[in-house]
Amino acid sequence: MMITPTGQGLKAALDGPHHETKEMLRNELGAADLVRDPAMAMDEAREWALDRLVALADRGFGVVGFPGHEGTVAESVAHFEMLAMGDLSLNIKSGVQHGLFGGAVSNLGNGWHHTTFIDDIISCRLTGCFAMTELGHGSDVQSVETTITYVAETDEYEVHTPHPQARKAYIGNAAKHGKMAVVFGQLLVDGENHGVHAVLVPIRDEELNDLPGITTGDHGHKGGLLGVDNGTIAFEHVRVPRRMLLDRYGGVDDEGRYRSPIESKNARFFTMLGTLVRGRICVAGGAAMATRKALSIAVRYGLQRTQFRKPGLGEEVTLLDYQTHQRKLMPNVARAYAYGFAINEVTRHLQRVHDAQGSEPAAARELETRAAGLKVLLTRWANDTIQVARESCGGAGYMSENGITLLRQDADVFATFEGDNTVLMQLVAKALLLDYKKTWGDMDLRGTAQATAKMLGGQFMERTAAGATIKRLVAGAKLKPESEKLRARGWHIEMLEERERHVVEGLARRMRAVAKVPKDEAFAAVNPLQEHMLEAARAHTDRIVLEAFVEGISETQDDYIRSILIKVCDLYALATIEENRAWYLEHNRMDSARSKAVREAVDQLCLELRDKALELVEGLGIPEEWLNSAMLEPSDTAALVDAEPHRLSA
Repeated sequence: MMITPTGQGLKAALDGPHHETKEMLRNELGAADLVRDPAMAMDEAREWALDRLVALADRGFGVVGFPGHEGTVAESVAHFEMLAMGDLSLNIKSGVQHGLFGGAVSNLGNGWHHTTFIDDIISCRLTGCFAMTELGHGSDVQSVETTITYVAETDEYEVHTPHPQARKAYIGNAAKHGKMAVVFGQLLVDGENHGVHAVLVPIRDEELNDLPGITTGDHGHKGGLLGVDNGTIAFEHVRVPRRMLLDRYGGVDDEGRYRSPIESKNARFFTMLGTLVRGRICVAGGAAMATRKALSIAVRYGLQRTQFRKPGLGEEVTLLDYQTHQRKLMPNVARAYAYGFAINEVTRHLQRVHDAQGSEPAAARELETRAAGLKVLLTRWANDTIQVARESCGGAGYMSENGITLLRQDADVFATFEGDNTVLMQLVAKALLLDYKKTWGDMDLRGTAQATAKMLGGQFMERTAAGATIKRLVAGAKLKPESEKLRARGWHIEMLEERERHVVEGLARRMRAVAKVPKDEAFAAVNPLQEHMLEAARAHTDRIVLEAFVEGISETQDDYIRSILIKVCDLYALATIEENRAWYLEHNRMDSARSKAVREAVDQLCLELRDKALELVEGLGIPEEWLNSAMLEPSDTAALVDAEPHRLSA
């Protein structure tokens, strides 16, 4: 369907460098390709997801970025985001098959693995699993108990599950469809443990029967993502040829000796996991797209639904004309734009690191930190905001046919997979504190505290790509009178930077204070600092999101679209400051008068942007027919005329 010129311009700006790719997918894929009936039972949903995935792969969608094939790693993220606009089960089914299983073969394997398996993975002739998590170990991957033992006599690896808690669990494709698994376990060679490695293990035959030594289980009905067949896998002394180990970072050579280009076991482990950072970026982007979809439904409904009459028995009031309704939705629309630009920026960073082929380790560690922070921020926002969108549609929002309840249940687990959110935020905090010359993965809690003395000072404030623009904005804000600072971008940046700097420096001081405690007391000393670590990570991530928004605005060529984005950015920044008013007040960074002024400015911006609400959700990029919401009246956008003059150059 047609959209307004303003909506088209906003969409082009938000799509960023992959606008053409995303538009191609919007134009060539229809609702029948991507949208699932929410009434499908589990078995039906599973078969639908596999069928749709195979059909899309046959058409070349969702499978770019593999070695020897067209497309870049950054484009693969764009494809993942677009699938999330349709159905999250299909999206995650693709993520398991192509992103995790295929990504592990691509990133951890060698040329033989690529030549032998990649084409069949892309086509889904070889369906696979990413078998990392165990019942007894989830976030603590380094302690998984599955063993991969080299058997010199036969030149094979023997994969074994030593006890029930070491079974692989919650694994996508394991319950029914997977024929092979990338299995993560402790690599044992001549009695020495070389740490976690990954090996390819066939688990089912072509008729999908378990192979000898393999026992799979079905987790059954879940709270969401019914189209993904999650299950368990156990191995009973299963042998595979030596070449099945994904040995880019270590394995047994032809003489039967362990060899690795990375000497440190811990460094090797975190280097391996670092190659899988794309998964966290994709999960963040997928969560954001699901939330955009919920917001698109809720805002459109708010524009057509009326409730109560105006004083004097006049016409009924449209929901979005109520300030409380604007307050529910408009700041979240602004966040959707902010997070979209942040994903664009981190995706560019991903491509740079990928192209560097390991030659820029500092950039790779920075990427891991940003990806972790965004994954947490966006998945938390998704769960909160989809619920707000549901409530904004009243009883209609609770009906499955109207599209939001399916999004709510499917997005729930995004806060858990690809890294538990609390654990990931601690990872971000550690990266803010530690000297980048060290591998942060080598540090336990006590080591983190001791290393804080070598903190890089201001380096954690290293800016995103918009550094020069931000410096100019900050300098300009200092010259403005107090009455104009609320809408000064430089003041917004300063406020977020000040919060980050203060929180991180405070955390560093507390870490230094406990660095000298005896080793057996380290946990008790550092454990009370965990909430402080989470706050540091949140403050850092809020700041890099705002900077990415600034960069996105600076790249927008159309003056009119840029003027709207500036106002949307104002709303995002002030809503973020408002959300943290307690911190600013407690730390004397804001007085009560300024605090009230921030709240009033957010109210005013919600009102000012209300008349552009339709264009703003059009700009979020979800085709109207993909919304799958029976309650929405089709919009006759061809007849709409923008309220303000517009010149579209996008």
